[in-house]
Amino acid sequence: MSAKSIDLALEVSGLSFSYPDKADVLRDINLEIQSGEKVGLIGPNGAGKTTLFLSICGVLKPSKGEVFVLGKPVKSGDFHPEIGMVFQNPDDQLFCPSVRDDVAFGPQNMGLPKNEIEMRVSEALLDVGCQELAGRPPHHLSGGEKRMVSIAGVLAMRPDLVIYDEPSANLGMRSRRRVINLLQASKQTILISSHDLELILEVCDRVVMLDSGQIVADGNPRQIMDDEELMETYGQEKPHSLIPHVKPH
Repeated sequence: MSAKSIDLALEVSGLSFSYPDKADVLRDINLEIQSGEKVGLIGPNGAGKTTLFLSICGVLKPSKGEVFVLGKPVKSGDFHPEIGMVFQNPDDQLFCPSVRDDVAFGPQNMGLPKNEIEMRVSEALLDVGCQELAGRPPHHLSGGEKRMVSIAGVLAMRPDLVIYDEPSANLGMRSRRRVINLLQASKQTILISSHDLELILEVCDRVVMLDSGQIVADGNPRQIMDDEELMETYGQEKPHSLIPHVKPH
């Protein structure tokens, strides 16, 4: 693997992946994301979105192709603190006795000194508005609180690229709004997979549509999601906010 452009936060080149019982889950994916971009990933269930995320993080080893983050190759099985992933289910991410311990887990694995870890934990909990939860056991939290704490655990590593898998899933209206506000204010490069297309419209400046393991559209979120024929072809519904409303006389 050779180094690539560090101007790109993420470069996916010719990526393919098959599971033992399912071939061609990803097929020759090529994707470039500039530093600071907020990119939405949409597509039907089974399109390969989570598999793509796990391949980018180095959790899964591609059958073909390469992934570069900030010009450096991502090797499967290695620890890559420059990439953070917030899982769809916070219970897959929270496993320590207290919220503070959970948020400290990543920085500890980075080998940081104790005072740096404490500072990062405090800052991350402040960023997500959960300072008062630091001493609580994660399994006693609400769904919205768990989501925010799992985000804090990723932010504490200060990754350059943050991947969010369905960040608004199973959230009430208030918690969903907190997540959207947090994503909008984010300074990192972010890649978000979501069936919540209104969230994608509010947060992202670009959208990539995946279907059957291939990229079928890439561009401006409003233009792509306003294309009714394209959306229906790939099992998506045009977002409600893009449908013109006629006021009754």
